Amino acid sequence: MNRALVTGGSGAIGSAVCRSLAADGHHVLIHANRRPDEAQKIADAIASAGGLAQVLVFDVTDAVAVATALEPLVADEPIQILVNNAGIHDDAVFPGMQLEQWRRVIDVSLNGFYHVTQALMMPMIRSRWGRIINMSSVAALTGNRGQVNYSAAKGALNAATKSLALEVASRGITVNAIAPGIIASEMSADAFDKSAIERLVPMKRAGKPEEVADLVSFLASPRAAYITGQVISINGGLI
Repeated sequence: MNRALVTGGSGAIGSAVCRSLAADGHHVLIHANRRPDEAQKIADAIASAGGLAQVLVFDVTDAVAVATALEPLVADEPIQILVNNAGIHDDAVFPGMQLEQWRRVIDVSLNGFYHVTQALMMPMIRSRWGRIINMSSVAALTGNRGQVNYSAAKGALNAATKSLALEVASRGITVNAIAPGIIASEMSADAFDKSAIERLVPMKRAGKPEEVADLVSFLASPRAAYITGQVISINGGLI
């Protein structure tokens, strides 16, 4: 049984990913920062369904906190599946964007990727098997008004995905990114009403978190062993 860490595991996509990986037979480590109670509910639901899950609480932007939480967990055995899903929006048109808005969004998505992945990397390399899946966004591919910070963070994550994939491919580790479009969640409901979705998305609907989770499950499986360094869109034909 592999252990799988999902950062930002208490949100709509993160929770669906946690449930899917647990259903695949993995021991899921559900990361949360602001919503540990929600993460615990997901862990309890997984346990009720016969799976294994536990909650980890730390701030991905705090390198010391990440190391303190993760290094003891990989001292004796690796965490071989990592889903870097933690990310935040703090939208504003660029002329009015505050420095803190820029820094916070970059910090969570990009520095968070570094802190968490770095902590797990060497044990994963020594095991000669691993799956790293980074949650990107359509905004990284097309841009989006009011999201220069978010697009920059996710675009950099795409580039990091490709470079890291080259470094660890010979060690049996794949590194891929998923770029969702409009996915049904509280966050997207505030940004896109039904008419906007029908206008923008050829499939005329928002995606389901479970559809993103299915893609994560595939990329985390042995069936995806020859897929690495890719940014895979899931957006209903949006681009």
